[in-house]
Parts: sequence; C-alpha cells; structure tokens
Amino acid sequence: MQYTAFFFRIYPTDKQKELFVKTFGCARSIYNKMLEDKIEHYKQTKKMLKNTPAQYKEKFPYFKEVDSLALTNAQFHLEDAFSNFFNNPKYGFPNFKSKKNCNYSER
Repeated sequence: MQYTAFFFRIYPTDKQKELFVKTFGCARSIYNKMLEDKIEHYKQTKKMLKNTPAQYKEKFPYFKEVDSLALTNAQFHLEDAFSNFFNNPKYGFPNFKSKKNCNYSER
C-alpha cells in the first residue's frame, strides 16, 4: 500500500486576510467576555453561568460579521478549560486570551 500526500499553498486576497483577522479577534474577544461574565456571576451567586455567543451579539454587533461556528468553538474551548480545571486542578484556572501574543495573559 502506498500513500500519497498533497501540499497546497493558498494566497488569500486582502479581503480574505481581513476576514481572518476579524474572525480570530472576535473568537479571542468572545472567549474573554464569556470568561469575565462567568467569573463575575460566580462571585455574586456561587453558581456557574451558562452563556452562549448569541447572547453577546446584540451588545456587540461586530460579532455578527464573522462565522458563528468560530464563536461557538471559542465557547467550547472555554467550557473544556473549565471542565479540565474542575476535573483535574493541575490544569489551573482558565486564563484570558492576550491580544499581543499567542501566550496566555495574566488575570
């Protein structure tokens, strides 16, 4: 049996590059906003908040410009981070995403 691999290089247009930047920025932003709201809600009620990206689209209309699945994936990543923290504390509490670099920022 022989396997064959193909490698493709894409060259996005300026409009596509702009969409990529918006999508990555909105995914980071929604992650941070949802994390902040979860922290505040827990401090006030001592219960976990179940929030979704759709709840933020009225207040922040720029979230409507990007693909909803990118925002939903950010929600899933945040939920995974919380489940990892509660099931195995060695992972640590979820951190806010940094705009400046790809590492996690300090709270």
